[in-house]
Amino acid sequence: MGPAPAGEQLRGATGEPEVMEPALEGTGKEGKKASSRKRTLAEPPAKGLLQPVKLSRAELYKEPTNEELNRLRETEILFHSSLLRLQVEELLKEVRLSEKKKDRIDAFLREVNQRVVRVPSVPETELTDQAWLPAGVRVPLHQVPYAVKGCFRFLPPAQVTVVGSYLLGTCIRPDINVDVALTMPREILQDKDGLNQRYFRKRALYLAHLAHHLAQDPLFGSVCFSYTNGCHLKPSLLLRPRGKDERLVTVRLHPCPPPDFFRPCRLLPTKNNVRSAWYRGQSPAGDGSPEPPTPRYNTWVLQDTVLESHLQLLSTILSSAQGLKDGVALLKVWLRQRELDKGQGGFTGFLVSMLVVFLVSTRKIHTTMSGYQVLRSVLQFLATTDLTVNGISLCLSSDPSLPALADFHQAFSVVFLDSSGHLNLCADVTASTYHQVQHEARLSMMLLDSRADDGFHLLLMTPKPMIRAFDHVLHLRPLSRLQAACHRLKLWPELQDNGGDYVSAALGPLTTLLEQGLGARLNLLAHSRPPVPEWDISQDPPKHKDSGTLTLGLLLRPEGLTSVLELGPEADQPEAAKFRQFWGSRSELRRFQDGAIREAVVWEAASMSQKRLIPHQVVTHLLALHADIPETCVHYVGGPLDALIQGLKEASSTKGHMVMSRGGELVMVPNVEAILEDFAVLGEGLVQTVEARSERWTV
Repeated sequence: MGPAPAGEQLRGATGEPEVMEPALEGTGKEGKKASSRKRTLAEPPAKGLLQPVKLSRAELYKEPTNEELNRLRETEILFHSSLLRLQVEELLKEVRLSEKKKDRIDAFLREVNQRVVRVPSVPETELTDQAWLPAGVRVPLHQVPYAVKGCFRFLPPAQVTVVGSYLLGTCIRPDINVDVALTMPREILQDKDGLNQRYFRKRALYLAHLAHHLAQDPLFGSVCFSYTNGCHLKPSLLLRPRGKDERLVTVRLHPCPPPDFFRPCRLLPTKNNVRSAWYRGQSPAGDGSPEPPTPRYNTWVLQDTVLESHLQLLSTILSSAQGLKDGVALLKVWLRQRELDKGQGGFTGFLVSMLVVFLVSTRKIHTTMSGYQVLRSVLQFLATTDLTVNGISLCLSSDPSLPALADFHQAFSVVFLDSSGHLNLCADVTASTYHQVQHEARLSMMLLDSRADDGFHLLLMTPKPMIRAFDHVLHLRPLSRLQAACHRLKLWPELQDNGGDYVSAALGPLTTLLEQGLGARLNLLAHSRPPVPEWDISQDPPKHKDSGTLTLGLLLRPEGLTSVLELGPEADQPEAAKFRQFWGSRSELRRFQDGAIREAVVWEAASMSQKRLIPHQVVTHLLALHADIPETCVHYVGGPLDALIQGLKEASSTKGHMVMSRGGELVMVPNVEAILEDFAVLGEGLVQTVEARSERWTV
């Protein structure tokens, strides 16, 4: 149904039917009914209401047009059903940014640009001489150790460039962030600024001076600091407009060096750019021992040099293909619902955008595909490709001086190289996070292939936090205990590479330790670190211990979960010493029925509910033994429904009566009403328990 044709509307407006008045009043009910009917017909249609279209029989049953046939064919090929197509289209309408809001954001960006380039200069001083900073602003960086060589002066940026998903048209609501790169003039930087955090110190001072002057401008309702992707060495300045548009957009300012300032050969994953003597405050060793490589530090410097080149690459591939943009938007929604893009080391929307570019370059995605096809193709690639074993690269150059993929695999858990061949885009992504992404991609592909009626809602509309995705969840707090774990595990090179972030330094070894200990009981282990909240420019940056709670999720295998025995090697084998060292006092020699004498670990568990909680014993024992983390710091959530189920079993066992069967045996005839009542109580208890746990432990 639709509006009437233009000709019919015009005729209705110019020639309205006349109202026929009766010759005599009160001639009976029929005359009154006829008169009222005519008046009703004569009334003009209400404005703004759609009128039904009058179609002839020939028009109603005419053959579909070529356009309608093409749309039906596309729906059949590209989507499972017309309903799924409508759902995807409506979701994209909801997450896209409207043109009116784009115009307001563009106007705000022009104002930001005008104010940034007018910030006054500061004369040159030593990096450690920061007396020129006003009292109302703090440097957004932990300067440890404080002593460092180099000079700093402030000059307005040489170039202000909008980068990221806003220009590409792939940003999604409700949180609209616009990234702006501020290219620092060459006069600020020196040749050896890549060493010992000098570049990061200058970058933080640059932001502090900008923050002081922009905070005084009435245009901005909020000026604060935040970490870029959780990296504490790379703060950014957040600007929000004042008034009704305060929640419209957040502009993030990222200072960066000129594109060709740092030589990539000095920032390879095998190079060292943080000297041990400087970081530990010791005199240089004279024995000529090699410095440990700093791959993550080098990557953080490289990331600032390729912001514009990545934007150009993404723009070349995505700008002319609306289907690719829709696919990236759907993938971002998919990641957000599963909280895979949050916190440091998350699988961000930028990574999936670059992954789409890679699949286009390898002809696994075509530019004519719909957003739904792009979503399926990327999920299929993630589900079947393990980047922790076989990395991928966007680099097409055959230059022999470029590092090999094997070099990056030695330094990083997940490898995905950009078009330069020097930068690993997944440097911050841990193996646990990528395996979680793989697991969710497999589940999503199974859901799409099943063509379930609620598949769209389960895939893109239903939040799936860690408390819903894993069997057992444990929280490590306070995080300051991980500093002792780094000393116990002797992670000095990792601390040096991460700039003192002991949470990031200990995360990899701890997950590896627990994976080895849980063994066949474990299907998947994942971790979650909440994003560090933004802070005011007058405050010191948050410390590592203030970054929330480290949460670990365990997805368990039913097959080996209830086993109370960890069987080790025979006593005379060389692996027996490693087994005893790993399990500590829990390991003991035991003789088995086949006559073998083996090392073994036996866990205390009498009932089935206690056997299901054996992973709790494993985790607390290994963390206390190897990482010096006591059991009081491990808050374990597992088996919360066991007590409820056990209580219902005991109650149901009395709800029945014994009768004699034909064979002369006593059998129990259950009370059906009582059992149904138990199930009702169980359902209510399940809902209440899950809701209580979700409210308590969601971080």
